[in-house]
Amino acid sequence: MEASMTTHTKQSVQIITADPSGIGLFGLAIVTLVASSQKLGLTTGLSFVIPWAIFLGALAQIFAAIQDAKHNNTFGMTAFAAYGFFWLGVASSWLMKLGAFGPLLSADIDGKQLGFAFLGYLIFTLFMTIGAMETHKVLFIIFVLIDFLFIGLTLDAFGIAPHVFHTLAAYAELGIALMSLYGCGASVLNVHFGRKFLPLGKPFGIFK
Repeated sequence: MEASMTTHTKQSVQIITADPSGIGLFGLAIVTLVASSQKLGLTTGLSFVIPWAIFLGALAQIFAAIQDAKHNNTFGMTAFAAYGFFWLGVASSWLMKLGAFGPLLSADIDGKQLGFAFLGYLIFTLFMTIGAMETHKVLFIIFVLIDFLFIGLTLDAFGIAPHVFHTLAAYAELGIALMSLYGCGASVLNVHFGRKFLPLGKPFGIFK
């Protein structure tokens, strides 16, 4: 009898996932634009900042992080996730300050604890800035502005020349918003048109 032979074939399926940089940068842009308006005195109160912190600053960036993980993009995933969870923390802190979680929590606030959180994020952002140098120049500028934002927030929270560093944080945050809007536009339109419609700037080429 002729032996029967079974042939096994392997098939690979390619799943294409869109680049999430556009939506991640858009989320960062909108929350920093709204938050900077409050710091600059153009608007007052925190109530209408909180929804944008949760849905744009947090959820949009966390969504982008999940998508970047599918691209095996460790840098993008870490950045979007870290800053997304930052805005969740900030929104929760504002809610506590406003008494949304009850008078006991609002009465037990020590702003210097936020200062230590901001300090941790400053250290994190400094080494992420090095990584951004080998991505593109727009992202590098955004990270430099985030560095100045956290310098301002940290020193303001610790009560060191609060007016000066509050102002530094405000203008840095506005700069982040404007550069992130540009980065969002470039990320979307460059892919949409299949060419360099809006330049992002080449990597510095120092570490790679």
